[in-house]
Amino acid sequence: MSTKDWIEKDYYKVLGVPKDASPEEIKKAYRKLARANHPDQNPGNTAAEQRFKEISEANDVLSNTAKRKEYDEARRLFGSGGFRFPGSGSRPSGPSVDDLFRNAGGGLGDIFGGLFNGGPTTQTTRFTTTRGPRRGSDVEGEVTVDFVQAIEGVTVAMQMVSDTACDACRGTGARAGTIPRVCPTCEGSGMQTSTSGGVFAVTEPCRECRGRGMVVDDPCPVCHGSGRGKSTKTMQVRIPAGVTDGQRIRLKGRGGAGENGGAPGDLYVTVHVRPHPIFGRKGDNLTLTAPVTFQEAALGAEIEVPTLHGAPVKLRLSPGTPNGRTLRVRGKGVSKRDGSKGDLLVTVEVLVPQALNEQAREALNSYAEAVGSVNPRAKLFAAG
Repeated sequence: MSTKDWIEKDYYKVLGVPKDASPEEIKKAYRKLARANHPDQNPGNTAAEQRFKEISEANDVLSNTAKRKEYDEARRLFGSGGFRFPGSGSRPSGPSVDDLFRNAGGGLGDIFGGLFNGGPTTQTTRFTTTRGPRRGSDVEGEVTVDFVQAIEGVTVAMQMVSDTACDACRGTGARAGTIPRVCPTCEGSGMQTSTSGGVFAVTEPCRECRGRGMVVDDPCPVCHGSGRGKSTKTMQVRIPAGVTDGQRIRLKGRGGAGENGGAPGDLYVTVHVRPHPIFGRKGDNLTLTAPVTFQEAALGAEIEVPTLHGAPVKLRLSPGTPNGRTLRVRGKGVSKRDGSKGDLLVTVEVLVPQALNEQAREALNSYAEAVGSVNPRAKLFAAG
């Protein structure tokens, strides 16, 4: 995730939530917007695709407690005009936010650690020039699979866009055949400390090199000296068996590439499952509603029901089976991590005839006379 994006983009506005929104509110807003703008729902709509990417990027930050805290702190410190950045309407040679944080290494604390500690009285202080590894950014994506695919597991192709080193200059920011030179002002540190009357020591990015520590005399024409580019690639992602609707899967090391030998980021995939026309799911169990006739429920019967995998199974109804009774078929549910399977839960639904011919009507009247007059609602009044 680009630090510059953290400061210039209002992720709360993207998701349409207030800055004090709870994690549940953020999750609800993200799911609603993601479904409406998902590429599967808007084939060929580039505007919806771009909107979906912005929504996923905002959710990646705001749904993560640590990232959200750092994002809020960065916007509080930098978003008020204390520093000026390229493209913000200020001087065009302002420092790059990405380079500011990249050189700082330890985060906001390293940048502002000497702000109120008296600091040195000289105009410029040299910082360490060591640039350690930087972990790649995490990438967020979504896929939609069928009900059966979610139960069995499936491998799907996903097109991912992530931040990577510019191919033309290999991340240096300089035109091919040239190399950057060490900034003479900050001596490669990328940072400067200035004092005002010996009271405050203010740390800020070097104005000469924009906080990078290096000066590019002949910028790369592809990335314009930034050293960064966008990588679009299609990867095969394995969705494990038994995944549930809305589940978020982490694929370690499948995100954006790292810098200076840093580890790659992770890929987070949110899975959406299309409903099945007859089967449902309850944990590791599959559910099914089986209609039966009045005579089957009253007299008892042997009925046949389908299964998600394999041949149908037979169930025996006891005489007098009530409407809504659930029967269990063991081992016909969802595969578990230990290799075992859940069950198939079959709920009986007694059908009431919508129309009767004269012969059937007479038969039911005879049945009523045979059993006598019984009020099935008598207990309702007795309880009062």
